[in-house]
Amino acid sequence: MAIEIITIPDLGGADSVEVIELCVSVGDSVEQEESLVVLESDKASMDVPSPVDGAVVKYLVAEGDTVKVGDAIAEVETAASEAIAEQTVEEVVEEAPAEPVPVEAAVEAPQAAAVSETSEQIALVPDIGSDDKVELIEISVSVGDQVEEGDTLVVLESDKATMDVPSTLTGTVKAFIAKEGDKLATGDQVALIEVTSSAQAVAEVPAPVTPVEPAKAADPAPASSPAPAPAVTAAPAAIAEVSNDSSDVYAGPSVRLLARELGVDLGQVAGTGPRSRIQKDDVNNFVKTALKSGGNGGSASASGAGIPQVPAVDFSQFGEIETVKLSKIQKITADNMQRNWLNVPHVTQFDDADITELEVFRKSLKLEGEKKGIKVTPVAFIIKAAAAALAANPEFNRSLAGDGENYVQKHYINIGMAVDTPRGLVVPVIKDADKKGIWEISADVIAMATLAREGKLKPSDMQGGCFTISSLGAIGGNGFTPIVNSPEVGILGVSKSQMKPVWDGSDFQPKLMLPLALSYDHRVINGGDAGRFMTYLVKVLSDIRHMTL
Repeated sequence: MAIEIITIPDLGGADSVEVIELCVSVGDSVEQEESLVVLESDKASMDVPSPVDGAVVKYLVAEGDTVKVGDAIAEVETAASEAIAEQTVEEVVEEAPAEPVPVEAAVEAPQAAAVSETSEQIALVPDIGSDDKVELIEISVSVGDQVEEGDTLVVLESDKATMDVPSTLTGTVKAFIAKEGDKLATGDQVALIEVTSSAQAVAEVPAPVTPVEPAKAADPAPASSPAPAPAVTAAPAAIAEVSNDSSDVYAGPSVRLLARELGVDLGQVAGTGPRSRIQKDDVNNFVKTALKSGGNGGSASASGAGIPQVPAVDFSQFGEIETVKLSKIQKITADNMQRNWLNVPHVTQFDDADITELEVFRKSLKLEGEKKGIKVTPVAFIIKAAAAALAANPEFNRSLAGDGENYVQKHYINIGMAVDTPRGLVVPVIKDADKKGIWEISADVIAMATLAREGKLKPSDMQGGCFTISSLGAIGGNGFTPIVNSPEVGILGVSKSQMKPVWDGSDFQPKLMLPLALSYDHRVINGGDAGRFMTYLVKVLSDIRHMTL
């Protein structure tokens, strides 16, 4: 049996990232490559897989923590964990009985255990990574319930994290030794569980046991009645309220994070949980009520520039509904799009590029591509053409400085490509696109799109973009107006190509036309700059020989 310390791997350039999810519970088994935690930067989320098979002993981080490369995140036991030692009859009797136990009964316990198919064992608090006691905020099962190994018995909460305490036993809950409000530490008793005994367990039960006096606070119970729940040996600690900066409120870390994101003062929210504990639904309902009443309710979610909020609607009055939580990436994308739309004065220019010859050439590369193991898509040509257009029109390779009085001229050309994934929209970046050929760009496109859909992009894979391409060609549509990905100053929207009749001066010819939409930041780019950029781009796509010039 050995303990492995799992650390944060290479983050691909990110200085620090936030822990947004703990994927397995303490005590659960984990296989190699199975996700332990999910990290998130301001641009992407990343799974951190376990490098070993084993069982999670404890987490060294909590949701909301900020970590960096090399930080320890968890302890994993690489061999099968030994079962928690069974409590002796003497320990169970000392902790649990509410009536006198005759000496004869105690002495005969080993023989009874030898023939019985069940025994009572005590579930303990596992290692919680701290010597401090934490509060028991919820009992997850009831006396008499069946529990499996790994099922949550109780929930503990510190000032930084909420922790589920899993059962290390399979059996029936006979009694809870701890109750809500108690402060518990590693090794403290949680519950008495009736489990199937083994021959080894019987052998370990000592024969002689001394009589035990009944608890002073308990009234004698009739011999035929079942024993009440075990008494807690230590007096329960007072329930401590969790401080929330300026006021004392009772809420968990995830609720506090949600409140901070929405700008809600938790001191104004009424909790509906146990002992008036504030839950996420309480915060969400508070915001909805505030919106309906026309106030902000302490919420900072109001749109910028004094734009009024869209009123909340109770859609359930019209039919069956389902509320689905946005992923972190979807929420970040929504915030970025709103910020960019409100702060960037957008102008969009439209044009069509004749890609008839380009498509003939691209399809001629199919056989060679199969030998190389690379599929050449139109996106590769568009990226190469955009890189050439940026080189010829450096106005689009700028960013407005934060002081609003200068701009930054970039002397490198990196092209971002928007990729639709199950978690949301991400934009990996093809570096030095102007220095690469079609084969190399095609390989990069395939690799980046695969990593994006698998959720394995590193922050460095999505940094340093100069210009973005959003292609809906495979989906369809005649055109759309993309939103500039600030601090970039331009983005190209690509729709589905169509065969159209084009006048050549004497007749109409069938041509494959590609709809393009160029959105730009009018603070940095004027109409003339945009016109020259689009004209050059259309020329390069219509005759790919210009890419070599």
